[in-house]
Amino acid sequence: MQYQTTVTQSRYDRIAPFYDLMEWFTERARFQEWRQLLWSRIPAGPVLEVGVGTGKNMPFYPPDAQITAVDLSERMLQRATNRARELGLNVDLRQMDAQQLEFPDDSFDAVVTTFVFCSVPDPVQGLRELGRVVKPDGDIWLLEHVRVNRPIIGPLMDALNPVVVRIVGANINRQTVENVRRAGLEIVDVENLRGDLVKLIHARPAKSEVG
Repeated sequence: MQYQTTVTQSRYDRIAPFYDLMEWFTERARFQEWRQLLWSRIPAGPVLEVGVGTGKNMPFYPPDAQITAVDLSERMLQRATNRARELGLNVDLRQMDAQQLEFPDDSFDAVVTTFVFCSVPDPVQGLRELGRVVKPDGDIWLLEHVRVNRPIIGPLMDALNPVVVRIVGANINRQTVENVRRAGLEIVDVENLRGDLVKLIHARPAKSEVG
């Protein structure tokens, strides 16, 4: 896993200078609307954003939230730092691996990710980490594109996936809803934002059984 993590970090360091330009059209056509929808549901309090990238979510941060934001890529974080400065935001930015978050258990009221678990080498381990650092009554929100489980489309996404990963580092055939369950999290709701391709997933830590 460490090798795959290093490769992922190198890919995002490489594309960081062009990342915003690469997604310029989709960001304005759809992504900004979905980001705003997600962040409108985040309450004030300590919030962790995992995979902050260049800081595209920053314009939508709740004004009273205490945001900590992490990313694997140092060069992505440099751009996020610049964006936070331009927006006048006080954000605690740190370089960190989603698979090994350096926070104590039960640290945050909410954890947010947007288009991140397509890239985490071990997504189930990363999701377990989200469940560990969020408080027992906290919320986990994931805005993610996923594999479309339909004939022709699904197998085509599988076939194209190695090429897409090599170019931009993102898997296009991740089954993130199923991975959330595999990580032991409780799914509260799944909203389809663009057919079966883009989903807004609301999850919580699973309640422990009392025997």
